[in-house]
Amino acid sequence: MHASKNKNTEKAEPFYRLSVPKQKTSSEIINEARNVLRTLRTRRPFTPTEDQRKLFGSGSSRTPQNRPPSVFSLHASSFDLAESRPVSGVRLSPLDHKPILVTFAKDEDSSICLPKPPASAAEVRKVSSVRARLFRRTSQGNFLSAEMVPPDQNEEKLDSEEPAMMNNLCRSNNNCLAEQSDQMKKPGTSSSWPRSTGWKRRVTGLEDETRINESEQEEIFWHIKILPILHELEKEDNIENLCLACIKLYQALHEGNMLGKRFKRRSVLLKTLYKLVDIDSDPLCLKVAKIILAMKVDEKNLLSVCKLAFKICRNEKNDYIIQNDRLLDCLLEVLRTEDLQKNNEALLYCMGAIKFMSGNAVLLNEMVIKGAVEMLLQLMKRINNIKENDTYFSNLGHLVVQLTATLRNLADLPPARRQLICGGAVSELCVALEQRMNDKDVCTYIVRIFSKLSSYDDFCAALADCSRCYILFLALLNKHQKQQDLVIRIIFILGNLTEENNQAREQFFKEKGSVNTLISLFQTYHELDLNAQKWYHEREGEEKTHPKHPSETEDVLIKLIRVLANLSIHPSVGAALAAAHRVVELLVTVLEYKSVDDCEELVINAATTINNLSYYKVKSSAVQDRKLHIAEMLLKLLMSNNMDGVVEAVRVFGNLSQYHEICDFIIQKKIYKFVIALLDAKKQDVCFSACGVLLNLTVDENKRALLMEEGGIGKLVDCLRDFGPSDWDLACLICKTLWNYSENITSAASCFGEDTDLLLVLLTSLLDEELALDYSLDRDLRDYHKLYWEREFKPVAEKLLDRIQTHHSFLPTVTITPF
Repeated sequence: MHASKNKNTEKAEPFYRLSVPKQKTSSEIINEARNVLRTLRTRRPFTPTEDQRKLFGSGSSRTPQNRPPSVFSLHASSFDLAESRPVSGVRLSPLDHKPILVTFAKDEDSSICLPKPPASAAEVRKVSSVRARLFRRTSQGNFLSAEMVPPDQNEEKLDSEEPAMMNNLCRSNNNCLAEQSDQMKKPGTSSSWPRSTGWKRRVTGLEDETRINESEQEEIFWHIKILPILHELEKEDNIENLCLACIKLYQALHEGNMLGKRFKRRSVLLKTLYKLVDIDSDPLCLKVAKIILAMKVDEKNLLSVCKLAFKICRNEKNDYIIQNDRLLDCLLEVLRTEDLQKNNEALLYCMGAIKFMSGNAVLLNEMVIKGAVEMLLQLMKRINNIKENDTYFSNLGHLVVQLTATLRNLADLPPARRQLICGGAVSELCVALEQRMNDKDVCTYIVRIFSKLSSYDDFCAALADCSRCYILFLALLNKHQKQQDLVIRIIFILGNLTEENNQAREQFFKEKGSVNTLISLFQTYHELDLNAQKWYHEREGEEKTHPKHPSETEDVLIKLIRVLANLSIHPSVGAALAAAHRVVELLVTVLEYKSVDDCEELVINAATTINNLSYYKVKSSAVQDRKLHIAEMLLKLLMSNNMDGVVEAVRVFGNLSQYHEICDFIIQKKIYKFVIALLDAKKQDVCFSACGVLLNLTVDENKRALLMEEGGIGKLVDCLRDFGPSDWDLACLICKTLWNYSENITSAASCFGEDTDLLLVLLTSLLDEELALDYSLDRDLRDYHKLYWEREFKPVAEKLLDRIQTHHSFLPTVTITPF
């Protein structure tokens, strides 16, 4: 405030005061954030959903020749029958005691029962003619029967009890499988079959009732439970029945502990399943894939079955059946257990299938529940441990794309976000980013994850604490400067990191070349925007449609300017940016060539950043050097019909009006009329900005009369009445303005006119603690109000009241309602 002629020697202060190096109270911190510098927020970049499910999206940097296919054909021949042998690789020797073996008997008197086909073809839907070719007998006979016939028919057979027992179980060809299925469903039989000692005695013929060995149990279980289902799969023509048979087969294998590799007749089982792949039915192939995966196949067969799962999941119409069939469990198990280097292509398609699943909300939630986040992070860690000089490193990049794309989808769920933070996702993703800097697809997905998660405070804090993230982001920006989709997300992340974290602001700024990188990007996208604007203007007469705003290029500039605005909050960083002539020049250029009607957010962000930088009074300030040109550009914004733009322009004038040249410009261009008019806006922030300009104008004795001329005194008193008790910051600013204005007062009535009495009552009431402070507020808020009322408002208000009373000859007669 301007010095008065009495002993009060208060110095005129600018609208935004410089911070002092002392311990700040909470109220000072809050008010400094409001009154001085402002951060900017912006929308997260939009990522459109892919129209089709593919291994790599349409925007992939991989050429068709350099990536595995998303579309392929699968047949039974895609599988390797040789790999289907038991894990030992040795043919097992015949058992000493064998049950009667099930074969394809042709005569009706046979004791062996086989399910018959449906009585009428009209009862079922027929599969295409390929079905007839699947299981046709060769010259060597059916592979099931050939596998099951013992090499020596004269070997010792079971005792005489067994044939009768078998005949009792299989009374007819029609009801044999049904009875066996019923037996499977009986309570207590699923986990410990066969149970009774009597059963063992009858089956084995052993008189000493010793425990049957596991191989013999497996043989019996195979003949009674598994083999009939395989025959059903061979003979059945109906898709639904085949699916039901696969369900029974999986249940039976699980019951007999035959899932996995250590199963004697695994080869026979897998051959049957492989042949079913030739049937063009996703529901059937889904069930077949689930069983094959549970059998722990290797190498080529693992690759083929993962491709089969991928093919099924690629069709989003299959999402419903996938939800009900727990395929996800099998695929997650593959990721958890299979060798990363040996089976990298199989894991690629397995991960691709899971990525497709993550596009479905139900399956995505299921992934979180089943611990997919932790499992995927473990897989990421395993991949990160493979060094760049490893022969597998390059191929694993395809897998990383699928993995990070899945994590991006998982990041949409709050429980998954918490798991990602607790699981150290920031560190592992940064390692992957560093290792695969040349893989744009990988970089894009990781950046998308960070873009999504950095919008949340907890993850943003974790990312800010990862010191190497800043240099990684700068390296990416320099490497992929014209890749708009990548650049805009990195800048968005940097804007989030620097929005509230002063340490992040400083750390990023101190990275080598950080400001130069931002300037280079600014220049690149500014030129692109200029060219685009020129192109549209040249064709304005030809086309009636206007370009959509903000454009992609404008959006980059919006988010880039946001980073600069946020960085400028830090005292030393802000001072350095204020002295960076190229930064200020580019910001001013935005105001020169772009109107607020063209792109509101871009222009207002530029004005806000200039406002932040204008706060710093450094010797080499580029804002100060260009202040008159900036004022001319702000005048264009002030004259617009955009209220937000007008207010932002007034904010900048609030800082620049500390300079006499700007005050003269404000008077010359009659900007003060706009400023006084804004006092009628009835919005605290708008009134606050306007008061800032008026405060600085009233420092100059020759400009004070303008307040009375435009009715400014009455408007200021109205603002004090409307907002004083709820905003002591604004109330203080109004009193300072009136104090400056009344420096040469001789009569209160001539100085303040008809507003004198109301002003006296207002000041008296506002200085009464009981009336001014609302004791109904919660304690913390009341303490905040009281602190600012005592330290800021009260001193200046008391001086102003004393001055008015000293020059006022009678007490006011008006009354005012208590606050």
